[in-house]
Amino acid sequence: MPSPSAPHNQLVAAACRHIEASDGVPELGELAAQAGLSPWHFHRVFKAVTGLTPRSYATARRAEKVREQLLQGKSVTETLYASGFNSSGRFYEAANGMLGMTPAAFREGGSNASIHFALAQCSLGAVLVACSERGVCAILLGDEPQALLDDLQRRFPKATLVGADADFEAIVAKVLGFIEAPSTGLELPLDIRGTAFQQRVWQALARIEPGTTASYAEIAASIGAPNAVRAVAGACAANALAVAVPCHRVVRTDGGLSGYRWGVERKRELLARERQPDNV
Repeated sequence: MPSPSAPHNQLVAAACRHIEASDGVPELGELAAQAGLSPWHFHRVFKAVTGLTPRSYATARRAEKVREQLLQGKSVTETLYASGFNSSGRFYEAANGMLGMTPAAFREGGSNASIHFALAQCSLGAVLVACSERGVCAILLGDEPQALLDDLQRRFPKATLVGADADFEAIVAKVLGFIEAPSTGLELPLDIRGTAFQQRVWQALARIEPGTTASYAEIAASIGAPNAVRAVAGACAANALAVAVPCHRVVRTDGGLSGYRWGVERKRELLARERQPDNV
């Protein structure tokens, strides 16, 4: 499909604003009619611009509303209706996928949730790997193991952190192998949590081919938000899944390396590994 035109970008941006202002999930026909396109054409244009289908974008935005409400201390019942769910059954069915835990546990900072983790060393320094029931929820890199553990505890302040067992060591080994050769891919389920905007950015990062790069401005343009360059950088900085969500492939407009949460030298090394003949 040809690249979306500027008018299409504007139509998609307007559709995103409509979705964000809606209590529920708007129907595809409704969104398409407002854009003046057929449902089929609108669906293709929307996905080309954002990397998400309209329903996926609406679902991500609804999940963001749920998180916002719970973090503000709202009750589960208040959150249910504020997020556009018309029944508690539907809300609880969707909650695990949106939050990775029950709404009450999320509201209490991950209370009663179990996060398995392990600390290890790799060629890039210390690494922490953590998994929820849904999949790998953190891959953190750094110099000091304790700093990585502190970071995990800040993310899940009331979760039960469980040290590695023999089964978990196999997951850690896969992650370590992936870090050493990132272009080989990571065949593990991921528990990716973020706002609707962050999800759009991270989807765009996943489309960057190993060994290549894109600028923050190019990523912003690709998701239909060309003026959101700083917000794109912020989404990269918020990424908790180093290498798996490849924010190391994002560079300045002049091609320079900067702004990598795990350190510019690690970013340089990851790109070098992806560009090696054996890894591309």
